[in-house]
Amino acid sequence: MNSSIEIGTDERGAAVHVNVQELLATRLLVQGNSGSGKSHLLRRLLEESAGLVQQVVIDPEGDFVTLADRYSHVVVNAGDYSEREIAAMGARIREHRASVILALDTLDIEAQMSCAAIFLNALFDAPREHWFPALVVVDEAQMFAPSASGDVSDTVRRASLSAMTNLMCRGRKRGLAGAIATQRLAKLAKNVAAEASNFLMGRTFLDIDMARAADLLGMERRQAEAIRDLERGHFLGLGPAISRRPVAVKIGSTETATRAGTHGLLPLPSAEPQDMRTMLFAELEAQPLPTSAPAPTPVAAQELIRQFVEHDADEDTSVTAPTLFPEVEAPDAEPAIIAALEEMLADPDCAFHPESFLYQDFSVRCRMQRLGRVPLDLQQFRKRFALAKGGVFDPADAKWRELLDAAARLPDDMLAPFVQIARAAMEGGPCPDDDALGRAYGTRSPGRIRRLVDYMEKQGAIVVRSDFGGRRSIGIPELGLSTEAE
Repeated sequence: MNSSIEIGTDERGAAVHVNVQELLATRLLVQGNSGSGKSHLLRRLLEESAGLVQQVVIDPEGDFVTLADRYSHVVVNAGDYSEREIAAMGARIREHRASVILALDTLDIEAQMSCAAIFLNALFDAPREHWFPALVVVDEAQMFAPSASGDVSDTVRRASLSAMTNLMCRGRKRGLAGAIATQRLAKLAKNVAAEASNFLMGRTFLDIDMARAADLLGMERRQAEAIRDLERGHFLGLGPAISRRPVAVKIGSTETATRAGTHGLLPLPSAEPQDMRTMLFAELEAQPLPTSAPAPTPVAAQELIRQFVEHDADEDTSVTAPTLFPEVEAPDAEPAIIAALEEMLADPDCAFHPESFLYQDFSVRCRMQRLGRVPLDLQQFRKRFALAKGGVFDPADAKWRELLDAAARLPDDMLAPFVQIARAAMEGGPCPDDDALGRAYGTRSPGRIRRLVDYMEKQGAIVVRSDFGGRRSIGIPELGLSTEAE
C-alpha cells in the first residue's frame, strides 16, 4: 500500500509528499505564528491521510469538527462527559480503531488541560493487544505542554505535561505518533519538542523562535531571516518523512473548512448615529436605577463588647442577654428555610451556580430572617435544595412520603429531575421536557440529560415510553403513576 500523501508544492511547482509510514515512527512538529496557516496544514495532513491511518485530534478551538461532515471521524464534545467517561472513551478508541476529534472549545483552559491529560493517558495505557497505529494531532500544543508555569494549578500543568511527554517520547512503541503544532517553540516544553524528527516551520518574527527554527532545520543563523519572510500557508519542511534537505512547501487546498471561516473586511452598518444609540441604550434607559439599601444604624464599639461579654456570661443560664439580632426559636426555622429556598429559586439561573455560592447565598438569607445560625449544614442543604428544585419545599409533608421513598435509590444530585418527573405524574401533568430537566439537574447539555434519563431507567426508578408522534411519557413504577405524553 502506498503510504505517501501530497501536502503541497515546492518553489518549482513540484509535489511535496509526506510518507505516513515514516511519520508514524518519527513524529512531526509544526511551528508558526498565529495566522501563518498551521491549522490549514494540519487539516490538509488529516484529509490526505484519512484513509490510511486512524486519527485522533485534540482540538482546543473546535476547528476540526467539520472533518466529520466528510470523513468517518466521530466528534466528542468534552463538555458533555465526565472524567471517567472520557477515560473510558479513550480506551474504546484504541480498541475499535475509531478516528475521533476531541472538541475542547466549551471548556476553560484548566479544564482543557485536565481533559486532554486524561484522554491521552487512556490512549497510552491501552492493553498491548490494542496498540494499533494512530496519528495523534494536537493543535496549540503549547497549551498542553507549556515550558513554564502559568495561570493554571501546578497539579493540572504537571498532569498535562506528563501526558504530552508520554505521547512524544514513549508513544511510538504503543502505535501513537504525535503531530503537534505550536505558535512559539519557546512556549513549548523542550522534552516534548525534542522528540520530533520532522519539522514544518512557518512564519515567525521573534529572534529566539527564528534561531531555534533554523537550528532544527539545519540552517545557518544568517539564513534564519528567511523564516520571517514566509507567506501565509508557506512552510519550510525537513525530516525523514518529508525531505532530507530543507524544502519550501506551499500547502495545498483542503476539501473542508473551519466553521468560523476566515475573517475579512465587511462594510460598516449604515444606521444613523441616533438610531444606533437607540439600539444600544434603549433597554438600559428603560430599566430603573438600582436603589441603595438604607445604611444600618451604627452601634458603638463599647456597646457591642458589653453585649458579647453578657452573652458569654449568661450562656448557661435561662435568661439570655439582649442581642442585636434576636434568634428565632428552633421550631420557627422551617418556614424561614422554605422562604429562603423559594427566593433563591425565583432566579432562573440559580440552578447553574456553584454549590459553594448557593450555600453562602442560603446562609445570608437565613441571617436576614433573623436566624441565629444556619439551620442546615452543606450536606443537608444539598438535599433540600435538590428537592426544592423538583418542587418539594417541605419534605416532612405526608403527601411526599411515597415519592421520597421511590427516590431513595438514586444519588442526591439526581433527586431534582426525578422529583420533578414524579410530581408531574402525581399531578397528572405533562412530562417535563429536556430543558426543564436540565435546569433541575444544573446542566445545559442535552447529552447529559439523555444519559441521566437512561441511568434512572436502568436503575428501575422510571420507565420511558415514546409514541409514534415522538411524544414522551415517563412512568414511576413504585408509585404506579405516569406523566402525560409531551
